[in-house]
Amino acid sequence: MRHETEGDSIGETTNAQVETAYLVTIRRPEGSDLEAERHLGELASLVDTMGLRVLGRSIVRLKVPTPRFLVGAGKADEIAAEARALDADCIVFDDDLSPSQQRNWEKMSELCVIDRQEVILDIFAARASTREAALQVGLARMEYSLPRLTRAWTHLSRQRGGARGTRGEGETQLEVDRRIVLRKIHRMKQDLEKVEEQRATRRKRRESVPIPAGAIVGYTNAGKSSLLNALTGADAFVEDKLFATLDTTTRRIELEGIGQVVLSDTVGFIRKLPHELVDAFKSTLEEAVNADFLIHVLDSSSPEIDIHAATTIAVLRELGAGDKPMITVLNKTDLVRDEEELMDLIAGHSDAVPTSVHAGTGLDALRKRIETLLLTESPYCDFSFPADRFDLPSILHRDGKVVKEEYGETGIRISAQVPERTRRLLAEYIVAAE
Repeated sequence: MRHETEGDSIGETTNAQVETAYLVTIRRPEGSDLEAERHLGELASLVDTMGLRVLGRSIVRLKVPTPRFLVGAGKADEIAAEARALDADCIVFDDDLSPSQQRNWEKMSELCVIDRQEVILDIFAARASTREAALQVGLARMEYSLPRLTRAWTHLSRQRGGARGTRGEGETQLEVDRRIVLRKIHRMKQDLEKVEEQRATRRKRRESVPIPAGAIVGYTNAGKSSLLNALTGADAFVEDKLFATLDTTTRRIELEGIGQVVLSDTVGFIRKLPHELVDAFKSTLEEAVNADFLIHVLDSSSPEIDIHAATTIAVLRELGAGDKPMITVLNKTDLVRDEEELMDLIAGHSDAVPTSVHAGTGLDALRKRIETLLLTESPYCDFSFPADRFDLPSILHRDGKVVKEEYGETGIRISAQVPERTRRLLAEYIVAAE
């Protein structure tokens, strides 16, 4: 196990009462020191976003996890002693701790001990700004906390419990708390179902209008909201922190040869994203599932760009959106100072569109790529409209590419390449191939 101390905090604030943290990550035999360092760096960014000041870090080499502390008892004592020596308030694990492991750590170290899941849940809770996001995060936190309620009653561990006449105040209160949490979970699920029904109604109304829809996806802090703002003139919240925004922002963009296209920002993905959050945010992430195409944003300046890309693709597959037409964007190219490194990166992602929202480069090329994708994915169809329905050809001119147009006494015949939604809207006028 290697220790590092940090004199300067990663997230320095003016609040003298800010809590401090000691970080721990596990390096397994198949991993590397560099990978473990990067995991610690991401954890440091998470706890910085959470509002904790990092005092020290540890990398533990581990072949086989132990049921009591995850790591061996000797290593556990060493970590606890180092954290106390640095006067840390909290030990934060990059790996998941079981409820019993968490209790064992807190009893042994006499410090607050949390894992990566709890950090992410806390960040999501602080960033949720709409009722839907608050409900989604609240549900995930309740489901996470349910098996961990006994952490609040460790001072009553002397209560024996079990046999008649030995049930103590702690155990009784624990059962009361458990029932309260279960009721809250049930109520939150009911409230979330109502919100999801409202979202489904809005989405159905939007889909009834033949406008292609795209979803911007990617690893957290890759620049998705900044890209949405640059393309559409939206005002989505932007901050250089992980999970700066959780709420979906949807805006329209006008593209030559296509007309209007709807673009939606989505919550960022991250390594080891808790399943509770994936499940809770499925209604929000359905923007990606129901989109006609995806814009996958990568941070060019990140040394883990390929790992981040693989993480995003894995989550998309889990959601059932892995086979969507996709445009890859190499964002933040202005932060890659080495020209040769940038050229290698672009060569390694030959299908990607290099952009820099900050410098304003690559945005026109991205708009053109969206146009090309929508037209390429659009089928050619022959339409036959009544002679008095001049409004229908205008839809084809607005949303597609008209290649042939004939006006006769009995009707209007048009051959056009149109987006799928337009094709569905005008399906009754499509002429079957002879």
